[in-house]
Amino acid sequence: MNRPIRIMSIFCMLLFLALLANSTYLQYFQANALDAHHDNKRVRDAEYSRKRGAILVAGRSIAVSKPVKDEFKYLRAYPEARQYAHLTGYYSYIYGSNALEYTQNAILSGSDPRLFVNRLSDLFGNSAPKGGSVTLTINPRAQKAAFDGLKALGPHTEGAVVALNPSTGAILAMTSTPSYDPNKLASHNFDQVEKAWKKLNANKNQPLLNRAIQQTYPPGSTFKLVTTAAALSSGRFTPQSLVPGGTSLDLPQTTTNLVNENGMSCGGNKITLTQALVVSCNVSYGYVGLTLGADTLRKQAQKFGFGQHYFGDLNGQVASQFPQHADPPQTALSAIGQYDVAATPLQMAMVAAGIADGGTVMKPYLVDEVRAPDLSVLNKTTPQPLHSHVVTPRVAHEITQMMEAVVQYGTGTTAQIPGIKVAGKTGTAQTTPSRPPYAWFVCFAPADNPKVAVAVLIQNAHITRSEISGSHLAAPIAKAVMQAVIQ
Repeated sequence: MNRPIRIMSIFCMLLFLALLANSTYLQYFQANALDAHHDNKRVRDAEYSRKRGAILVAGRSIAVSKPVKDEFKYLRAYPEARQYAHLTGYYSYIYGSNALEYTQNAILSGSDPRLFVNRLSDLFGNSAPKGGSVTLTINPRAQKAAFDGLKALGPHTEGAVVALNPSTGAILAMTSTPSYDPNKLASHNFDQVEKAWKKLNANKNQPLLNRAIQQTYPPGSTFKLVTTAAALSSGRFTPQSLVPGGTSLDLPQTTTNLVNENGMSCGGNKITLTQALVVSCNVSYGYVGLTLGADTLRKQAQKFGFGQHYFGDLNGQVASQFPQHADPPQTALSAIGQYDVAATPLQMAMVAAGIADGGTVMKPYLVDEVRAPDLSVLNKTTPQPLHSHVVTPRVAHEITQMMEAVVQYGTGTTAQIPGIKVAGKTGTAQTTPSRPPYAWFVCFAPADNPKVAVAVLIQNAHITRSEISGSHLAAPIAKAVMQAVIQ
């Protein structure tokens, strides 16, 4: 063989090997990704032509596929659309999927490897493939109380509620407003779907946003629970320690003083740390923050979950933040939940739950059980701690007693439940002069045997500024959610 032919042969062999390698890469390594890609029309049409599995709450379907007489054979339907929209998400031919419809797609569509035997059985039995079902941890009464509470504040209210089982991390309620109707995105009338999508995305109130996990907010005075945990854990403070309680705190390195929300004294020049929490005294907690330092506050916040992604049952969770760098004035502001401190409602519910569970923060989860089409259990979630020893049981007990005092005779009296001890903390977080404050309430009950921990955020209720407070807006909703779980 002469040299030119030999070179051409080698070149052709290299091209053949490259083609073989590319085919192997596409068919083996990228197969799952290409199958799952929403622009893969063949796979998408096949999915839409099979019966998708149900999403269940207490045995009732909140997402189900109904047979229809069109080319797709089944239509995704959401019987309680707006109440569960941010949990189910949507399943759209044009715009793909979101929330549980996205994260649990493999099970719901029937493509999960664990359903291989079922698919093989369907193939030999000449039956159409079917998806498995997903059962949630949601308490339907708590979910309704949360949704109705937000809705009662007005149709344009922006807010979120999260309720957890402190001992397991199971999510008992999670809702966000304004909500939307995922049925409009699941429709097979694609012109109407496109109009609905454009309208949702043009809405300045962002109804597609799950405010419970997808956006952070200044937690305001609810963060004082984290500061209290750091203070008591340091050994430098007890619930009876005396701290400044006057009208203002002289901050170092600045001529600006830290003042209380109402500009008044918290009950004297010196008050106990318990009294400071009861009346939510900025002066006192600014002093505690300066005494402890930013590093101590940051480490305590991280123990509760700040700065971490720990919730995968829904997509889009953002991490709560404590500032990486803070000078003394900024540290004082951070200690009261201002400056660059930012938290999701889920995170603040976890702070309350960690205290309620004696110092252990459980990993939150929404999916309780996954079943195959034949109802056999494929997976049952086992509760697991996210962080143990966040505080000692003694410190958790002391904070609980302080939070009980907040509800008994402090800023959280609107959360009282007759015959049941409630531990709570209000928060009214300032933002900019051009927008209203955020109203917060975090709590758990019964305080002596916790069954539920709740965080309520009211981002905007479109009412006058003077009416906005955690006690006035958020605490009554938290109370209703707690009652739904324990009564």
